[in-house]
Amino acid sequence: MKKKHLYRLLLFDLIALAVIFVAVVWIRLDVSFQIQNGKTEEIDLVFTQTLSQKIEILSRESLSSLVKESLPLLLAQANESEENDSTEANKSTQEVESDENNDSFDEIHMTFTGDVLFSASPLNKYDSGGGITSILSEDLLQKMKEADVTMVNLEFPFSNRGTQMKDKQYTFRADPARCSILNEMGVDVVSLANNHTLDFGTDALLDTLTTLEEYKIESVGAGQDLEEAKQPVSMEVGGRKLAFLGASRVIPVTEWNATAYGPGLFTTYDPTLLLEEIKATKENNDFVVVYVHWGIEKNDKPEEYQRTMAQQYIDAGADLVIGSHPHVLQGIEYYKGKPIVYSLGNYVFGHTINQTVLLEVTINKENTCNLRVIPCEAQDAYTHSIQAGEKSKQFYQYYEDISFGIKVDESGNIIRN
Repeated sequence: MKKKHLYRLLLFDLIALAVIFVAVVWIRLDVSFQIQNGKTEEIDLVFTQTLSQKIEILSRESLSSLVKESLPLLLAQANESEENDSTEANKSTQEVESDENNDSFDEIHMTFTGDVLFSASPLNKYDSGGGITSILSEDLLQKMKEADVTMVNLEFPFSNRGTQMKDKQYTFRADPARCSILNEMGVDVVSLANNHTLDFGTDALLDTLTTLEEYKIESVGAGQDLEEAKQPVSMEVGGRKLAFLGASRVIPVTEWNATAYGPGLFTTYDPTLLLEEIKATKENNDFVVVYVHWGIEKNDKPEEYQRTMAQQYIDAGADLVIGSHPHVLQGIEYYKGKPIVYSLGNYVFGHTINQTVLLEVTINKENTCNLRVIPCEAQDAYTHSIQAGEKSKQFYQYYEDISFGIKVDESGNIIRN
């Protein structure tokens, strides 16, 4: 609209110049007529001719100036105005599109478990003929497989190579062919940042990385060097970008740390590097999950450093913090509206697990998440859900008792007080 207005002004100026030209022509014709009829004095003729010439020159200069200076300036102003209008229109369009995009976002469903170890007990059950359903109940398998993303802590390396670490009480590993069990469980991402990944040295770690890649399972928290170990896994789900990071605050010796030149784990005794990585990851992703190995074994309450670090992670940009290592459940706490799940305990591990959970996380259209815990236990190396009843009520009450400022409803949904 502004551009059209400026063009009208330009047209007005051109009409004014045209009137001047008409006046010049009329004067000349009049002078010519008077000369032919001898009706003018010489002084009048000179004056009239001079006036005519001045007006003609002035009109030509005005036209030239208008064309050379005014027209480009007016056009520039018009274009600038049009661009500003276009920018404002684009902003409005982008805001509308943003709202429309939010409306078009799908809910994202994720499941998380604690420690997974393919020890003798579950493998013997698996090999006895029952397969995957002999170590995990059908309802749990269905939820893990149907989730958009399922993530676990892998508490062992996949390898037949390497040297067993001396003077370590427990050392674990499994044949790389067993990685297919993770596929059957619906696992998409594993954290390798724990105190067993290097039980058989760096050769076993490198075999693990190769095996997981072969079976199309993503991993975080370990790598061929520090740069790889600290890298997040990013994926697009439901129109948004999710990212997963893994780190450990529990390793037996400092040599397990990844370095610029050698394989190992990404650790967080000093959280500086992890905080930097969280910040960088959040810049390019909509939702960031930090899976960390920490705490004291068998303690169902987090250490003070866990609570402090979890808050630092969230301040840096984490949207969800998940913990493992204590081998028992630790509770849930919210900080700045973001959930911290301090420990998910053991999930597939040994012969008996008294209490564990399958954690369901739903990310809504506003990019906040809702949590639900499905209470589970393992008997005879078979992990199954605890069905509704008095036992599940007792579990929910226990989970509230070990948590901070939350309630658990009769369906396992976490409700902030």
